[in-house]
Amino acid sequence: MTAWNEDTEAGASELGAVTVVEGSSFCISSHSGDIHGGGSQGAYYQDTRIVSRWILRVNGALREPLVARNPTAFQAEYVGRACSSDGRFDSPLVVQHQRHVGAGLRDDITIRNYSGQDAPCEIELLLDADLADLFDVKGGRTNKAGPPSKKAHKKELHIESLHSSQRRGVAFRASGAKVSDEGLRFQVTIPARSQWTTSVIAIPLTNGEGPQEPFTETTPLHHTPGVRRHAAWEEHVPRISVTDSNVEEVLEKSQRDLGSLRIFDPAHPGRAAVAAGAPWFMALFGRDSLLASYMSLMVDPNLAAGTLQTLATLQGSKVDADSEEEPGRMPHEVRLGVTAGLALGGTAYYGTADATPLFVSTLGELSRWGLGADIIDSLLPHADRAIEWMEQYGDRDGDGFIEYQRPNAHGLVNQGWKDSWDGINFADGRMAETPIALCEVQAYAYAAYVARSLLARAAGDTAVERRCADRAEKLKTAFNEAFWLPDRGYFALALDKDKKPVDSCTSNMGHCLWVGIVDEDKAPLVAERLMSPEMFTGWGIRTLGSDMGAYNPVSYHNGSVWPHDTALAATGLMRYGFVKEASRVASGLFDAAEYFGGQLPELFCGFDRSDFAEPVPYPTACSPQAWAAAAPIQLARILLRFDPDFTRNVLHLAPILPDSFGEFRADNVLLGRSRITIQASGSSGNVTGLPAGLELRSDPRPPLTGDLFG
Repeated sequence: MTAWNEDTEAGASELGAVTVVEGSSFCISSHSGDIHGGGSQGAYYQDTRIVSRWILRVNGALREPLVARNPTAFQAEYVGRACSSDGRFDSPLVVQHQRHVGAGLRDDITIRNYSGQDAPCEIELLLDADLADLFDVKGGRTNKAGPPSKKAHKKELHIESLHSSQRRGVAFRASGAKVSDEGLRFQVTIPARSQWTTSVIAIPLTNGEGPQEPFTETTPLHHTPGVRRHAAWEEHVPRISVTDSNVEEVLEKSQRDLGSLRIFDPAHPGRAAVAAGAPWFMALFGRDSLLASYMSLMVDPNLAAGTLQTLATLQGSKVDADSEEEPGRMPHEVRLGVTAGLALGGTAYYGTADATPLFVSTLGELSRWGLGADIIDSLLPHADRAIEWMEQYGDRDGDGFIEYQRPNAHGLVNQGWKDSWDGINFADGRMAETPIALCEVQAYAYAAYVARSLLARAAGDTAVERRCADRAEKLKTAFNEAFWLPDRGYFALALDKDKKPVDSCTSNMGHCLWVGIVDEDKAPLVAERLMSPEMFTGWGIRTLGSDMGAYNPVSYHNGSVWPHDTALAATGLMRYGFVKEASRVASGLFDAAEYFGGQLPELFCGFDRSDFAEPVPYPTACSPQAWAAAAPIQLARILLRFDPDFTRNVLHLAPILPDSFGEFRADNVLLGRSRITIQASGSSGNVTGLPAGLELRSDPRPPLTGDLFG
C-alpha cells in the first residue's frame, strides 16, 4: 500500500507548465501545449490520466512556442511558429491551439499560412494514454499494470487498460485524420493567406462507455456543460468594484477560481461542493472544502450547503481500520480512481481529526446566513452523529480533548491541517509522538458545541442547547489550562502522547482566536506573538516561528506562509478587537496577491518582506487552490465587519477599510433569499435590498458572544 503520509504535498510540476481545470478534470501541459510522457503532465478524468502524450509536429518538427495563456480556468490558448516544409523555423506558418477540458479533452488546432504561396504540410499528432491512477502518477508508480492495449480503427484510436476488474480507456479522433497506433496524421496543403483547422477529441471510457455529454467536433463550446456552469456562476456571484484596482482584481480572481474548483455529484447535479485545489487535489477534502466554503460565504453560501450535503452522504457508519472510517466521522479525502482504494483503504479516507467538528460549526454558521430551514434541518442528524464521534471516538482517552493516532501503517501520521510527516514538533525541533491533541482541533470542537447549542436554541430544544453549551464551557476552561504556556505567552501547538505540551510557537493558535476559545486575558499576548517579527513576515503569518528549532522558510509546514491560515488568524485578531493588527495582516496578503498576478497560491515561502522585495513562491504550491482563493473573500469580510445573523434578525456592518482601498461596492450578494448591495468607504457603510425583518446595525458584533464570528 501507498505510504499515504508521503503524499500530502503536491507533486513537482515543470517550470512554465499550464494547468486547465473543470470540475474534477484537469490537464497539465508544457508551455507549447504539448504533453510529454514520464512526468506529471497529462489530461486527467475521474482521477485517471487519459492522455499521457500529446505532441504536435508540423513537417517533422516541434513548434516554437510564442505564448500560452488561460482566458478561463477550463480553457488554454497556445500560439507557436511551425517549421515550414523546407525546414526553416522563420516560416510563415503559425499554429493556434485552443484547449478545453471537461468530460474529456477538445483541442481546436488552426494553422495559418501568412505567405503568398501554398504551403504543403505533414501534420503529426503523437498520442498515448498510460491510464495511470492519479495516486500512482504522484508517487511515480505508473507502470505497475503494464502497457495498455491499443487498437487503431478507421476513425479512432482506442487505448484501454484493466484495473481492479474495471476497464478504463480513451478514444482519440479528428476529422480527416489517418489513424495509427502512434496517433493521428494529416497530409494537407494550406492555400496562400489561408488556414487549415481541425478538432481533436479525447473521450474517456469506463467499461467501454463514454460520459453523458462528451465533447464533439460540432457542438459549440459555449454549449458544453462546463461553459454553461461557469456562465451561470458569473451571473450568480457578486459584482465587485473597488477603487484599489489590485484589491478588485484579487477579489474577482478569487470568485473565478472558486467557480472553477466546484465539483458536482452526478446523482445531484445541482449540488456543488468545493474541491481542494488544482492540479493534484481536485477532489472533495473534508477540512479543506469546509474551510474554503466557510470563507467564501460572501460569494455564495450554496457552496457551503453543497459541501455539507455531499459530506453528509459520506459520513462514516462503521469501524474500518484500513480506511480509518468510524461512525459519525467525516472523510478526509474522496477519490474516483480505480486504484484509489490501494492508497486510501477505500475510495474515501477518513484519517482527519478536524473535518468532523468543522462540519458542525460550518452548519451553524450557514444557519446564520438565512439558508433554507429545510437544508439545515436535514443536516442536523448528521451534526449530532458528528458530535457523537467527537465524544466516543475522537476523545480517545476520555480527557475531553480530541486526539489522533492512525490505526494502520499507511494512513496519515499527522491528521490536522499541518499533515506532513514533520509538521508537529517541539520548540527544539523534536517531533511529537502520537496520540496528539492539536490546539486548533480543540478550538473547532468548541465551535461545534457552540454551533449545535445555538441551532438547538433556534429550534426550541432546550435540552440539547444546555448540554452543548455546558460542553463548550468545560472544553474552553480545560483548554486554557492545559494548552497555555504562561512562561512563553502563547498556546502550545498540541499535547503529545504523554500529555506534555508541544511548545513550539505556531500559527495554529490564530485559529483558536478565530473561534473564541481563548480567554480574554490571554488574547493580547497571543496577538503580540502572532504579530512579532518571528511570526509576521510582512506578507503573512508564518506557520512556525523563525526562532523555533524546526524553522525553515522553504518547508511545507514549518515556516512557510499559507494564505488561508493567515486569513483565519486575521479573523481571530479582529474578533478580539485587534483592529490595527488584523488590518495590517490583511493588507500584507493583498499586497502579496498582486505579485502572484492576483491569485494567491496554496502557500509561499516564509522569508521576511525586508529581505525580498517580492514574496518568494513555493515550488509545488497548488494554484488555483480553494482555501487560498477564499482567503481574500474572508479578509474583505472582516475589514467590512460584515456579520449577518438571521437567528437574531440582525446584520452588523461596521467597516474599517484601509484608506488605500477607496470605495468598495458589492452588488448581487446573496443573503437569505435576497440579493443585497454592500457599499463602504473607510469607516462608513450601507446595505440596500436588506431582507425583510433584518435590522442593520452599524456597530461591530461584540467580540466574545460565544458563537462563531465571520
